[in-house]
Amino acid sequence: MTSISQTLIDALKSYGANVIFGIPGVHTVELYRGLAQSGLRHVTPRHEQGAGFMADGYARVSGRPGVAFVITGPGLTNVLTPMAQARADSVPMIVVSGVNAVPSLGRGWGHLHELPDQHGLAAQVALFSGHIGHPERAANMISDMFAALQSGRPGPVHLQIPLDIAAQDIAETAGVERMKFATPTSKSIAIHDIQRSADILQDKTRLVILAGGGARGATDLVALAECLDAPVVQTVNARGVLYNHPLSVPASPSLTSIRDLISDADCVIAVGTELGQTDYDMFATNTMPHMSNLIRVDLCPDQLERHPAALTMAGHADEFVTQLLQVLDPDRPTRDGATRAAQARAAAWDEIGPDYRAQVDILQALRDMRPNSIIVGDSTQPIYAGNLYYDHDRAGGWFNAATGYGALGYGIPAAIGAAIADTGAHVLCITGDGGAQFSIPDIMTAVDEELPITFLIWNNRGYKEIALSMQAAGVQVVGCDPTPPDFSAMAAAFGLPYQRVLQNVSDVTLAYQSAPKHGPSMIEITVQP
Repeated sequence: MTSISQTLIDALKSYGANVIFGIPGVHTVELYRGLAQSGLRHVTPRHEQGAGFMADGYARVSGRPGVAFVITGPGLTNVLTPMAQARADSVPMIVVSGVNAVPSLGRGWGHLHELPDQHGLAAQVALFSGHIGHPERAANMISDMFAALQSGRPGPVHLQIPLDIAAQDIAETAGVERMKFATPTSKSIAIHDIQRSADILQDKTRLVILAGGGARGATDLVALAECLDAPVVQTVNARGVLYNHPLSVPASPSLTSIRDLISDADCVIAVGTELGQTDYDMFATNTMPHMSNLIRVDLCPDQLERHPAALTMAGHADEFVTQLLQVLDPDRPTRDGATRAAQARAAAWDEIGPDYRAQVDILQALRDMRPNSIIVGDSTQPIYAGNLYYDHDRAGGWFNAATGYGALGYGIPAAIGAAIADTGAHVLCITGDGGAQFSIPDIMTAVDEELPITFLIWNNRGYKEIALSMQAAGVQVVGCDPTPPDFSAMAAAFGLPYQRVLQNVSDVTLAYQSAPKHGPSMIEITVQP
């Protein structure tokens, strides 16, 4: 006989998990039984929201689901924001929560951490939310949770275990233990659809490829772009897939110059992108660039129904790209793809304006100083600038919460998860003074774990982007100037090496160069009014 909590721990190990992010509480004590002997690493954030964001950053870098343990009530509500961010960005995440004893659920008896319907609340955000209401259902429910992770578009799943159930034993666990991590499954793309794609492309001369986060694993994407002589426009989560390539367009399709490139194409191939507003219409014009002869492939059939296309295919980007490349004529004549890409890059660079160009200059200098680093961002001005135009040297190595759900406070804990996922990479966390105040206590987790993270604080003394938006709308600016803390004192309290510099490439790069490579540190950039 094995307890339900031990069965869950064994199943997580079998599935390939090696880290759990969580803050123990009286409602999760049983989940921790045997954890110390399991070999799984436990990382303690300073807030359950941090646990979720750490799991998110871990998943994006490792490619495996991040795992968070939270208590019932406030623990679950605190982690809902990271779950929503993960759902918006298709990030696999497992959230396991306690809940009060089964007889009390929904009764309103005033128990500690009581919610009217915690399971129903989580189900509004999670792709799957399971409730173990009886020990005999435990093995099937755990297996169902893992199965949900392997079906279609990735995202967060949730399992709640009542206080009176967690310590009970179950007899049959073999089905759970056989669960192994694998890439989410989908129906294979039919060969006739691949051929139809080739037929559409046959006489097209001005192609454009739109690459989203789902295209990061498409190993033949560069070869396909070269075969088609097609510029590749990358959304935020796809940056780095064609680093420094003549056909790369690492700029937002919300920019007029990039929209013009897309609209001028005689065929557009959208690979692993949901064509969402925060990538394609971030200025909220309620329009999309025109896409002639749109060919679209995405893991999620529901997403395919949300935008009309000449041809849609539900499946993996990698499968589509590789199979399409096999049926195309390898000797297709090249046209002017590199020229069109270069013109689009130049036009986009001009369009973002001098302030953002100065910030991208800093990003590029930081990237070049420590190649193959991971840059994790919060919603702050240099991240907005980079999302508009920035080319990273590592696919999947540039990500932030300024798209999709857009949760502030993401950067610090997500950077911690990223550093734990790839122990050989340096991580640069870029956050504003406002966003840092959402999650700055989690820096102590980086100290505890001795992680190689540089926390770069962009201090413009408030919510500058929001203030500019209010001014542009003719609204008197209110509430956008929260006083930042003394970050030098904060760094001292955390025991971090600290530097303060002005907003220019030379000062910032000099500080970054001298920052420790094997432990956490902080650099504060003072932005002049």
